[in-house]
Amino acid sequence: MRDDMHAVPPKHGHHPALCDNRHPRGYPLEERSWRRPEQNGASLAQDITISRWLDLRTASRTEEAVTPDDRYFIGVALRTTRIKLTGEQRTIFEGVMPESTLYVSAPSKRLAARFDAPCDFLHFHVPDSYFTDRLPIAQRRPTQHLNDLILLRDMFAGQLTRPLLGRGEPVDEPFARCIGQTLAMRLARLEFPRTRVGALANWRLRRVQDHVKQNFRRSIRLPELARVAGLSRMHFAAQFRVATGYRPHEYLLAQRVEHAKTLLNTEAPLVQIALAVGFCTQAHFSAVFKEITGETPAHWRTRSRSTAASGPV
Repeated sequence: MRDDMHAVPPKHGHHPALCDNRHPRGYPLEERSWRRPEQNGASLAQDITISRWLDLRTASRTEEAVTPDDRYFIGVALRTTRIKLTGEQRTIFEGVMPESTLYVSAPSKRLAARFDAPCDFLHFHVPDSYFTDRLPIAQRRPTQHLNDLILLRDMFAGQLTRPLLGRGEPVDEPFARCIGQTLAMRLARLEFPRTRVGALANWRLRRVQDHVKQNFRRSIRLPELARVAGLSRMHFAAQFRVATGYRPHEYLLAQRVEHAKTLLNTEAPLVQIALAVGFCTQAHFSAVFKEITGETPAHWRTRSRSTAASGPV
C-alpha cells in the first residue's frame, strides 16, 4: 500500500483534495454515500464516471447500492481491507480483500457490503455499451462473466489507477476517462477458466491467519500452514489464494510488512526493525517492503512523519 493514498484524516466518504470547487470537472469525484458520486455543481458525465470511497472507521458497518440499469460498476481496492459482499441473498466474497482487488457488478444488481476495517476504493461507473457496442464484432462475447466478478490482486488494475491518485489532486476528465476505458476494455476481453477452485473455509482461514499473526517473525513453510488448515498442501495453497488473493508465502511477507509499518513510526533503526519482523537482513526487508508498498522503508517513514506533522488538511 502506498502511504500517499491513505494518509487522509476524514473518517468516511470525504477527501479534501477530491471536493475542491476549483476542480468541478476533476476526477475522481467525491462519494459522501457509498457508490453515489457527488455532482460537484455539474451533472454527472454520460460517459465513464470515476469516484472514490474512503472510510477510515474501524467499527463494522454496512452499505448497500443498486447498479443503474445502463451501467456496470467496477471497484478497485486501494488498500487491503476486510469485507463481505452480498448480492441477491448470496455471499459473493467474504474475508481479507487485498489491495488492487477488482470487482464488478452488472446493471440492475443490488450489492451490499459489510466493511470490518478501514477501506479505500476507486469506483468506475461504466456504460454497458463498453462491453457490447464498442468492441469489434468478432471479439464480442456474452457478458455473464462480468456479473459479480472478483479478481483478487489484479496488479494491472492497481497500476492503472495510480495516475489518478499519485498527486492527491483531481485529474482532468479526458485523462480519467481514458483510464476508465482501458480498464473496461481489458475486462471485456478477459478469458476466465471454466472451472474454479473454492475459497478456503472461513474457519480454516481464521486458524491460518491467527497462526501467521502469532509466528510471522520466524520461517513458516507451506506444509506447516496446510496442517493448521487441515488440508493437503496442494488444496490448501489453491484455496488460500482464492480466499485472500495471496500465495501463502506472499501473505506471510505482507504481514511482516504491515507490522513493520507500526515500528517505522518509532525511532528504531531499520536493521533492528528488519530483524524484529522476521527478515534476515535489512536489504531483504527493504526489497520486499518496496515491492509491496512501492516505497522504501526510509521513504515511507519520512512520508508518514511528514503527514503526521502537517495534521488534517
